[in-house]
Amino acid sequence: MQEVSLFQPHMNRIKFYIVFFLLICLHHFSFAQETINFKGNFGVIGDKIEFLVDSNSNISLQAAIKSDHYKKSQSKFPNLLITPFSYWVRFSVKNDDPGKTLALQITQPMIDNIDFYQLNNGAVVKTNFSGQSRPFNARLVQHQTFIYPFIISPGESGTFYLHVKSGKQLVLPIYLGTLEQVFESALIKDISFGIYIGIIMVMLLYNLFIYITVKDKNYLYYVSYLAIVLLTQACMEGYVFRFILPNHPYLADISIYITTALIGLAAIEFAKHFLSARKYTPVLYKISYVFWLLYTIQIILALTQHYNASYTVMLSSAMFSAVYVLIMAITIFFKGFRTAKFFLIAWSVFIVCVVVYVLKDFNILFPYNDVTSSALLIGSAFEAVLLSFALADKINIFKAEKEKSQEETLKVLQENERIIREQNVVLELKVEERTVELSESNQELNKTLEDLKQTQTQLVESEKMASLGQLTAGIAHEINNPINFVTSNINPLKRDIDMVLDALTMIENVGMSDASHAEKQKKINDYKEELDFDYLKVEIKHLIKGINEGANRTAEIVKGLRIFSRLDEDDLKKADLNEGLESTMVIINNLLNNKINVIKQYDDLPAVECYPGKLNQVFLNIISNAVYAVQKKFGENTGGEIAIITNHDDENVFIKIKDNGTGMDAQTQKKVFEPFFTTKDVGEGTGLGMSIAYNTVKKHNGQIIINSKLNEGTEFTLQIPIVFNAITI
Repeated sequence: MQEVSLFQPHMNRIKFYIVFFLLICLHHFSFAQETINFKGNFGVIGDKIEFLVDSNSNISLQAAIKSDHYKKSQSKFPNLLITPFSYWVRFSVKNDDPGKTLALQITQPMIDNIDFYQLNNGAVVKTNFSGQSRPFNARLVQHQTFIYPFIISPGESGTFYLHVKSGKQLVLPIYLGTLEQVFESALIKDISFGIYIGIIMVMLLYNLFIYITVKDKNYLYYVSYLAIVLLTQACMEGYVFRFILPNHPYLADISIYITTALIGLAAIEFAKHFLSARKYTPVLYKISYVFWLLYTIQIILALTQHYNASYTVMLSSAMFSAVYVLIMAITIFFKGFRTAKFFLIAWSVFIVCVVVYVLKDFNILFPYNDVTSSALLIGSAFEAVLLSFALADKINIFKAEKEKSQEETLKVLQENERIIREQNVVLELKVEERTVELSESNQELNKTLEDLKQTQTQLVESEKMASLGQLTAGIAHEINNPINFVTSNINPLKRDIDMVLDALTMIENVGMSDASHAEKQKKINDYKEELDFDYLKVEIKHLIKGINEGANRTAEIVKGLRIFSRLDEDDLKKADLNEGLESTMVIINNLLNNKINVIKQYDDLPAVECYPGKLNQVFLNIISNAVYAVQKKFGENTGGEIAIITNHDDENVFIKIKDNGTGMDAQTQKKVFEPFFTTKDVGEGTGLGMSIAYNTVKKHNGQIIINSKLNEGTEFTLQIPIVFNAITI
């Protein structure tokens, strides 16, 4: 017993030292800061950083350095939600990639304030204070994302502190890489947004052109909606701040809150009018004004600097308004409005993207990543294309209604003719006894004539809608080709630029080496030969030339469409008919299928005083018939030809449109200008195109001359006076 009592104090002291040592180790490992070893790979470092909550935004840098309350991030893309707090971010980087300038990139452009500090051996060596609420030129690199170049000697480490605060969703997608890798990431982001702009602009111009043609306000609402979508995305992605308002950070910041409200209102107003909500769901139509109140509150909160509350209202309103429009579309669809089906398809894609984007910001179900952060861009691009299809379907519905109206009108006309014949028989037998009845019949005949005039107007409008179908197909086909040509050159160009950047890096490394001038020159020449640098320059010039040609071709197509539409067609003016023919060929080019050879022989024509838009319609009708005749004869085989020849004398301009198609016999040539006469199959033509063309040319005091032989082809010669002298059109 005595030995035990003597040994016990020593054991107690040993246990105490062991426990104390373990506590020190645990404390050390609890607060040891993880170092990021950079070995040359560009990537996200969000799960390797630490956070310190600065609830009153008053913790200084020195206090932040000494603090032991940091918490390690558990996510690659830390989501700090929408809070009024600011945060300190801390991490260390060890450079294991010699000879490289490193850089950090934070790809969230909507951070209000971000203070950057680089420390080496405890001393601050670089600082930068920038953000959405500060002038754009305060940034180290003039880009909408935040880029911080820095230098750490190989094998050494540096510590970084960021102090961040935002009135919007605070997400920190932080990337680490070489300066070249970061610049490449920024370039890819800019190119991606450029492609998005291209998609939205094509859809915007396409629907604007349709609106100009058909005067349907649904298209104007949609064009306005697309314009607001583009502006909103440009604000949220930081491009408005970068290129338009770099010296006005407050306006750039407040525009995010205002445009996000406007896009919600624009979407609701477009959906209401497109779906005829006032007619089909008057209750839901009235409920829409609740969202005007919500988005007004959002704007007021932003203007009064309650940014967190404003952004929260925006996210909630966006989700509820998307669901509201979806419910409205489903309700109207089940009430038999066919166009709602196409709207539902487009809106369902968009609403999924909106929900993903909102839930990502609330950190529910979907984490922040490259896909969820781009959900609105992806959804709005798909929606723009799909809703354009839905709008195009409205044209088909309108056309079907017109055709149905024509059939009903023709039946009425036939019945009226039967009645008139019966009345004429009665009148011939009892003319003296039925004078009063004759007077009544005359009144009825006058009414019938009025109905005939209205029917004629409706049939002419139907023919215009049929031509518009060709025009729509032509636009989609012609614009798609040069756009595809541009996009196909982007990847090879990016590859060549990467090779050039690598070459610049290699040349820089050789230039900084201690080798002699001759050795440096030899290394550079050897590398250029290995890279085939001369061919690389030629290829880059070729790719840029291809992109330029695609862009120029798109501009030429848009110019041709503008010429064909002739917004001023109701005004008499002087016009170049060669230009009108060329714009018509742009519209009709998709019908040629690269199987019909078009020969153009244009004389230098004087300007003709005319109604250009109406003559363009004449050209469209005649050339369309020529294409039909050639395809009827040759089918899928080659050999078909259409020749367009223009010339003039002192008084007239002559336009010859000649084909080698099926041709016409003498009987058909006599009837070709009669209304409703057509040689096409049922459903392929109204029989009004040539009648309209004849009347248009006649009212220009001109002539149409036909020269045709069966199975050999047809030639139409238009004679148009240079000086217009008709009374009216």
